[in-house]
Amino acid sequence: MEDRTQIAGQFVPPAPAGAQPTVLTGAPTPMGVPGMDPGRTVIGMAARTLEVECLSGNQYVLAGELAREHALVVVKATGQQPGRRAPLNICLCIDRSGSMEGEPLEYVKRACDYVVDLLEPNDILSIVTFEEQVDVLMPARRVVNKALVKEHIHRLQVGNTTNLYDGMMAACMQIASVMPQTAGYVNRVLLLTDGEPTAGLRDYNSIVQQVAEQKQRGISITALGFGSEYNEELMAGIARRSGGNYYYIQRPDLLPEVFRRELQALMTIVAKNVRVRFLLSKWVQLRQIYGMQPSFQGRAVEVTLPDIERGTSRTALAELEFDRHPAGIYRVARVEVAYDDVVNNRPEHAAADCVFEFTVDRSRIAAHVNPIVRNELEIAMASQNLQRTMMGMRTQQMTAMGALAELQKTRTILLNAGQLQQVQEVDAAMQALQQGADVEKTIIGTIYNLDQGRRQ
Repeated sequence: MEDRTQIAGQFVPPAPAGAQPTVLTGAPTPMGVPGMDPGRTVIGMAARTLEVECLSGNQYVLAGELAREHALVVVKATGQQPGRRAPLNICLCIDRSGSMEGEPLEYVKRACDYVVDLLEPNDILSIVTFEEQVDVLMPARRVVNKALVKEHIHRLQVGNTTNLYDGMMAACMQIASVMPQTAGYVNRVLLLTDGEPTAGLRDYNSIVQQVAEQKQRGISITALGFGSEYNEELMAGIARRSGGNYYYIQRPDLLPEVFRRELQALMTIVAKNVRVRFLLSKWVQLRQIYGMQPSFQGRAVEVTLPDIERGTSRTALAELEFDRHPAGIYRVARVEVAYDDVVNNRPEHAAADCVFEFTVDRSRIAAHVNPIVRNELEIAMASQNLQRTMMGMRTQQMTAMGALAELQKTRTILLNAGQLQQVQEVDAAMQALQQGADVEKTIIGTIYNLDQGRRQ
């Protein structure tokens, strides 16, 4: 009898010996193409801003038994003209409570000056400050008279308590006020604070829920925590739920550099509002997407990714569970990515198929682990290990010596995975722990960065 393989319910001839992986471009191609490579399929559109690729953790899965395996979705920004960028609609939301008096506020003014210098006439800027009261220092407007804008900034004076929530919502309102006229803009609030919310809404869940609603409106928030007194979990939660970035700024003199880094990142964004949807086959379950909070809608599972910058990619690592299945090649999921192309100002989409070959030959499984997916899994495990270490220290179930040992293990994992920036962050946490200083802000920042799936 002729040997046949099955893809998505269709029998097709097996791939010729030595066949190369098939890369599919243009409109989706019918399943059943000879030479399809289980473990690596790509379907996209030529000359689009993003490409999507789905890598299976192993080319082979054991047939006839319950099995689990991983699938890695890689969403990559394609080449773009370096001179082109999307215009910005940003709001500087600045804490000017009493604790910012002196050197911190002076460095904030310098950082804001730097932002103003980098903006172009087509960009839109607004400035909101908060203490107990919230003030709109400058309503949303195009950046034309930079000297006048800086003059407003230099008049900043400190106040009393910290009404973070109302300040943040006022900043979002400034962004939203011009959004009907700014299609294709990158909309971002830069929220800087050095303390816990002490006035207005202070409940974590309520604040991050409101932030999630802003994300649905197309507004992201970058959270910049300064000093040692701010609530790192709240700031990381604000960034995570809105799709923005999170920074821990230890010293006042670092403020201008962090603002510069964030603004340069904003200027290279090529895709926003990125949604990844897994359309699962009936016999497939998605158990988790590491570091993310998926929404389940029947056989569809969706996550949102942060904005994607030129020359970078974002990853989403999913753990799949398969019911007992006969031998053959099967599409276990179709991955669809929808996004807003901010360079060309239009909605776009791309897709890929997640394909595995089910086999009764156990030796094939051992020999075909995908090193790229394995590397991503190690990064996810490092993030989880950092969370356990932090919780162990908080609950005093782990001594400082034990925490150092766990951080060293995590450092080794990250070093082997090539995550050099996070290695430096773990080094800083270890040094702080040895000195008896607060390490949670550094650890939370490292966890956040690992979970974002940003790769160069």
